[in-house]
Amino acid sequence: MIFAIFVSCKIENETFMAQKPSIPKGTRDFGPAEMAGRNYIFDTIRSVFKTYGYAPIETPSMENLSTLLGKYGEEGDKLLFRILNSGDAFSKINYDEYRVEGTEDGYNSKALSLKVCEKGLRYDLTVPFARFVVQHQNDITFPFKRFQIQPVWRADRPQKGRYREFYQCDVDVIGSTSQLNELELVQIVDRVFTLFDVNVCVKINNRKVLTGMAEICGFPDKVVDITVAIDKIDKIGIDAVEAEMAEKGLSAEAIAVIRPILTMSGSTSEKIALMRDLMGGKSASGIVSEAGLKGLDELEELFGFIDAAGVRCEVEIDLSLARGLNYYTGAIFEVKAKDFAIGSICGGGRYDNLTGIFGLPNMSGVGISFGADRIYDVLKGLDKFPSEVTSTTKILFANMGAAELKYLIPVVKALREAGVSCEIYPEISKLKKQFDYADKKNIPFLSIVGGNEVEAGVINLKNLSSGEQQSFAKTDIDGMIAFMA
Repeated sequence: MIFAIFVSCKIENETFMAQKPSIPKGTRDFGPAEMAGRNYIFDTIRSVFKTYGYAPIETPSMENLSTLLGKYGEEGDKLLFRILNSGDAFSKINYDEYRVEGTEDGYNSKALSLKVCEKGLRYDLTVPFARFVVQHQNDITFPFKRFQIQPVWRADRPQKGRYREFYQCDVDVIGSTSQLNELELVQIVDRVFTLFDVNVCVKINNRKVLTGMAEICGFPDKVVDITVAIDKIDKIGIDAVEAEMAEKGLSAEAIAVIRPILTMSGSTSEKIALMRDLMGGKSASGIVSEAGLKGLDELEELFGFIDAAGVRCEVEIDLSLARGLNYYTGAIFEVKAKDFAIGSICGGGRYDNLTGIFGLPNMSGVGISFGADRIYDVLKGLDKFPSEVTSTTKILFANMGAAELKYLIPVVKALREAGVSCEIYPEISKLKKQFDYADKKNIPFLSIVGGNEVEAGVINLKNLSSGEQQSFAKTDIDGMIAFMA
């Protein structure tokens, strides 16, 4: 009997061991070192958000699909992760109701999926925020300034800098149309990346200008198609963008009107002046766009605020910037690292009526999202993480024996209560092994206390980087902390 049990367990163990562990594509594990870096990012961003008066909220990982669908455009809807209803979701389905007329096995897959999947993982934090505002409108004060640091999910094709699960650090204000809010967002970006010591460029456009672009080319009903195509210009180039617009039904004459806008150069004031001419009827079509002119007014006001604020990072107008989300109506932002090749690391914009979808109209908001995962890749690639971030432990106390441990335990307790992260090596081992442990964990300080130190009532501390050593009285906790500062 015992033998049978042993064999069974052995077989089960071998079966288990034969399975190669894996995680879904587009997701990542994070060890202690990575988490230390990520927490540094979250803590830095969170601290800046708070200095501008933003308060934290959280929303569920899943939302009703009715909340999510239709907010991100057709392409965005395709990237939503849908959650299968619990239980046997297909058992009560009358497939005849979903059969495509005139076929034996053709089904309306979109309608069927809505029947078996009523929920989905959130695609971003903005739409859940709009839902939150409507549901809690009687409990919050407007303008409502919130930040949110949580993961989102998109069924994207995994590649460098693009993941299926990633964290966003969002900051939004809703209930105000003032462009001082847009200025604040630029200032927040400037402050965050100054603290990270990363050179960035903030690109700004306005969706009304893009609407104007569609109007002056004679295809106002194609504004979504145009913006979706333009949004890919950095990835596929202008020729491919023009080809896509042609596929969407734009004429060669219409594309010829758009081309000078996408290739425009010069200062912000020069670009706005040229665009005023085009939107004012001086394009090849001769069409005037009031929406486009309104967007240019807003851009001019915003850049005036930015100049007055003395923003340190580079800020430029980019008339090809589109941002592919349907809910944007005004200013749009994108932030890129200047010294590291990766996609945008922040993005956002103004949305005038996102809450209207949920029954609360005329509630304008604006926000920007920091992509924590891409920011991590940038900081790691540029070696911008502070050295103290890479270690979770400040000092390691070597284990020299039972008597020494009893001497050390109250010292370690006092240091921990003072906020210093400490470890005692758990086993009595050769000093080399304990040194190696400290080195691999990037622990900056080591203490070796033997019988002589116990007899003298002192604690020895060593800076493993500089080699500097110093002895302190057992009770001189403040002196030890100052040495390790």
